[in-house]
Amino acid sequence: MPNGPEDELEQALLQVQNLIESTVAIHRDRSLQEQQITVVDGGYREVLALAEEFITGARRTIDIVHARMPGSEEEPDRGEQTERQLIYRAAESVSARLLTSPALVDEDFVHEQLALERPVAIRIARVPPLQALMVDGTVALVVAESAVGRRASVIRAPELMHTLRTLFENVWRNAVPAGERIVFGNRDRGALARQILGALWAGVTDEVAARDLAVSVRTYRRHVAEIMALLGANSRFQAGVRAAELGLLPPAAPPGGASSRRP
Repeated sequence: MPNGPEDELEQALLQVQNLIESTVAIHRDRSLQEQQITVVDGGYREVLALAEEFITGARRTIDIVHARMPGSEEEPDRGEQTERQLIYRAAESVSARLLTSPALVDEDFVHEQLALERPVAIRIARVPPLQALMVDGTVALVVAESAVGRRASVIRAPELMHTLRTLFENVWRNAVPAGERIVFGNRDRGALARQILGALWAGVTDEVAARDLAVSVRTYRRHVAEIMALLGANSRFQAGVRAAELGLLPPAAPPGGASSRRP
């Protein structure tokens, strides 16, 4: 039984995969299901061409899930740049939302949107590997794994569209707005802040963390207070939890290691 929005989204992805596999199995039959779920023949260029067609044809809404699968054959930088530019081809009256994973946040794109009168709303959540574009709540272009490998499909099946829309809304409500991502300053200050967040998350004592970071305890505590203010956290534990949600924790072990945790 799903425990939360992210688990529910994963269940929806499984439904997508099962329907894609069914479509492949009946590919030669001109059935109603095949008309509602159509496999996209070709590679990445064909997917982008369809995405452009749907985006330029949108009348009300565009909802995007951007959580690229690992090991993509396409050039990631070039692909993301192309996808980003496609969004600008939507009509001005169309409302666009982008849901992405912490590892795939495009900071340049976030900054671009901040300067626009009608920006793309961007939120961050831990979502399963998936690329999806939903237009006007009636059609979706989905790239997902299936038993026959990675497949792109156009989905118009009303019951599946309803499921995808509902679960997107659930995850969106609990996701973190990209504008709330923390900017610590330059690269050095950002690295220091992430080390401190790692120490807070692990419960390392101030004395040990300060020594490992080669700063005084007083300076360390001042940094902690500044970081908590940026995160809007009322406690050190809350700061660590929020940092984890935002994907701000360092990949390496925090200063002091497990032996320095508070009892």
